[in-house]
Amino acid sequence: MGDTDIHSGSCLCGAVAFTATGPMRDVIGCHCTQCRKTSGHYWAATSVPLDRFALTRDQGLSWFRSSPDALRGFCKTCGASLFWQPEGEGRIAIAPGAFDDSPSFRLTSHIFTDDAGDYYAPEGPPPPAVETTELQCSCLCGQVRFDLPGPAGPVTACHCVQCRKLSGHYAASFDADEADLHWHSRLGLAEYETPAHGRRGFCAGCGSSLYFRSAKGEFSVEAGAVGGPTGGWLSEHIFTASKGSYYSIDDGLPQS
Repeated sequence: MGDTDIHSGSCLCGAVAFTATGPMRDVIGCHCTQCRKTSGHYWAATSVPLDRFALTRDQGLSWFRSSPDALRGFCKTCGASLFWQPEGEGRIAIAPGAFDDSPSFRLTSHIFTDDAGDYYAPEGPPPPAVETTELQCSCLCGQVRFDLPGPAGPVTACHCVQCRKLSGHYAASFDADEADLHWHSRLGLAEYETPAHGRRGFCAGCGSSLYFRSAKGEFSVEAGAVGGPTGGWLSEHIFTASKGSYYSIDDGLPQS
């Protein structure tokens, strides 16, 4: 019958928690623009019927209607991308990075691959970099918008637990000089202080991941926040010892 255990999960700060009872659908990676904006790289999800899903803590839960047919659930405190709920289907999609244990699902397919960012390929090595001189960045709902000089250059994928909890899968970002950001709107901008005293910037309106500022002041922008070409390329994977058990790293790039 497969996995029929009860699996627990949560956002990074713990203001949202849930249980899901197996069996769960295998994980699908989605590369549509909406998923890349909200997660900061690309999103992934398993799925269960609603009668096998339960919220055990919802103080931080917020929903954003990203289309007429679906809602996206995220934590308004830490910005973690958690759920996607289609209308009228009796199920909920859950980010695999949100689980506290390791359910027996696997990443088995990718969808909307034509919308993937220019800095990576859904499977295999990244494509050649595209020339660009300006990076226009925004959240999904448009309440937060800024630009900065391009190209993005090297993009680092991070598989630490913190990045997996927040993005829902794993994160990808590029270094930038925060002083170079030209802000057009900060209406929905929120920040969450991590246990190591870094600050994660996200939109409180739609949950989109935007940037990270370390306690030392180092600054990076989530690659998925860029609309259009980044001029970047995925260059390495870090904290791979903490990667999720449901996926493999198959692009041949350096790992640490």
